[in-house]
Amino acid sequence: MQTCKMINHWVILAVYILTFLIGLPANLLAICTFFKKLGDKPSPNDILLFNLTASDLVFLLFLPFKMYEAAVGLKWYLSQTLCSVASYVFFTTIYTSSLLLMATAIDRYIGLAFPFKYRLLRKPLYATAGSVIIWLVSAAHCSIVFITVHMPDLNATLPKTVCYENFTEKQKKILLPVRLEMFMVLYILPLLVCIFCYINCIYILYSRPHISKEKKQRAIGMALCTLTIFLLCFLPYNLSHLVGFSSNNSPSWRYYTLLPTTLNTCLDPFVFYFSSSTFRESKTVSLLKRWCFRHEKTKKMNGVLLCHLKEAQNHFHRLFH
Repeated sequence: MQTCKMINHWVILAVYILTFLIGLPANLLAICTFFKKLGDKPSPNDILLFNLTASDLVFLLFLPFKMYEAAVGLKWYLSQTLCSVASYVFFTTIYTSSLLLMATAIDRYIGLAFPFKYRLLRKPLYATAGSVIIWLVSAAHCSIVFITVHMPDLNATLPKTVCYENFTEKQKKILLPVRLEMFMVLYILPLLVCIFCYINCIYILYSRPHISKEKKQRAIGMALCTLTIFLLCFLPYNLSHLVGFSSNNSPSWRYYTLLPTTLNTCLDPFVFYFSSSTFRESKTVSLLKRWCFRHEKTKKMNGVLLCHLKEAQNHFHRLFH
């Protein structure tokens, strides 16, 4: 296990724990907010974001298995069936998130570019059907995990102590081309669609003078958050697919590329904030905004008082000295 020796598993464990502690409460807040909205005339955007939150929560619920793997030095002493299930969920939710972010971008673009047609097509049923298709597409692609893990190996004599690593040449012939296809279809395509949609959304908003400044700023925030997730969280891991296919072997640094993908669950709540009035107007978010505003206001007041005290001290010093 030369690869494991090159990887600092404590760094991996620390990132997983941090992601779990931040991502879980944030996404629980989001799912409760969207769940309430689903019973009261949900918009297509609410349905897409609900599925994105659900994907993040499923990811976080299975993250303790990756924590266990990191804690024991990147070894796997549990069953290979549990390994395949945990890996399958882990990777499926990553690509479900990228496709749902793409669907959200498309929804925003159509709503701005074709408002009249959008009103006719703005039905929750379409968003629900789209979400189901996205789950099925990502789940079908990631089924390669089961095929790879449970492929019979006649030369194996000892039980495997790693999870979804150290592939045979026979496994690589199937796995590496599928990974390359996932890189193109489940990453590059959604990224290009998001770039196209958000550039056009920002152009449309700034070409209409009657649109409020706040709405324009939210569109920019939404675009920046989405592109940050694609480039910071998803790009390193997907690049490992491209490198692995060209070199016919998984790169040794692939473990580290999984770390940014976990941070996706911490960044998605920012997407919820910029794209959903339901999330922005929730009670908990409103309380947080008030607390931050009061905290900032208190800091400003303390700064003003401190300046006045310094002026008084200087005046006193000039009078008596």
